Amino acid sequence: MKLEIKKIGNSTGLILPKELLAKLDLKQGEWLNVTENADGSIRLSTYDPDFDKAMQIAERAMKTYRNALAELAK
Repeated sequence: MKLEIKKIGNSTGLILPKELLAKLDLKQGEWLNVTENADGSIRLSTYDPDFDKAMQIAERAMKTYRNALAELAK
């Protein structure tokens, strides 16, 4: 599916077709998670506050233990 980036008032945004909204089970006013993959692509998914909290914890842990994780990756 190809989407055009458009000017919306003083902002820039995407207008999601109703078919995509139905597939993602989204309604106006709800939130999306945007996840960047290792290959540079992005993934859109419905917002899950539990997942968001887990990701924040994981990001803090990765930052705190960056050196140890780099050694383990060798």
